[in-house]
Amino acid sequence: MSLRINDEAPDFSAETTQGPLRFHEWMGDGWTVLFSHPKDFTPVCTTELGYMAGLQPEFAARNCKIIGLSVDPVSSHGKWAADIEETQGHAVNFPMIGDPELKIAKLYGMLPADAGTTSEGRTAATNATVRTVFMIGPDKKIKLMLSYPMSTGRNFDEVLRVLDSMQLTAKHKVATPVNWKSGDDVIILPSVLEEEAKQKYPDGWKAPKPYLRFVPQPK
Repeated sequence: MSLRINDEAPDFSAETTQGPLRFHEWMGDGWTVLFSHPKDFTPVCTTELGYMAGLQPEFAARNCKIIGLSVDPVSSHGKWAADIEETQGHAVNFPMIGDPELKIAKLYGMLPADAGTTSEGRTAATNATVRTVFMIGPDKKIKLMLSYPMSTGRNFDEVLRVLDSMQLTAKHKVATPVNWKSGDDVIILPSVLEEEAKQKYPDGWKAPKPYLRFVPQPK
């Protein structure tokens, strides 16, 4: 299936390194980052999982859970986790989904329907498309999808930045400009008419163009 932003994230049941779960139930009423890997014991993914483990407290502070997926059995994930902690200095304390039958990779459109039904005999190269980050909101809808090639490590600081932006813009009628970071000026949405904008921002705004209105980030 082909997923797009604002589609509902498909629900599923799975075995993980922290026991069985039902995805939507496990998510609860917060945000979730689901990120996938083509195979266990792959070098780039090892660095990614370790870094994400180090960032976990930052995501938790934003009411966002982390969950990983790799196209291998859970028993293999546990052995890989030991390598990750040894080489990256962070224990993987979030669940890792086992997907040995490729069901979830197919459900999320990362592998084609004719990819078979087992991870046995498949290599990282044949699973190369299982390299997507999905950010899912409290409404269970997909808010972001980022897909990377195997040779390029993902930037999870960027995923955290996007989460800050999405949580801010979900509460206020603003958008964040290019390269925005928390604390920078934001843009008043075009849908906010002049009178409403004056009420919300009595100190005014900077407007190099009528449609481009910059204000300090709302508290």
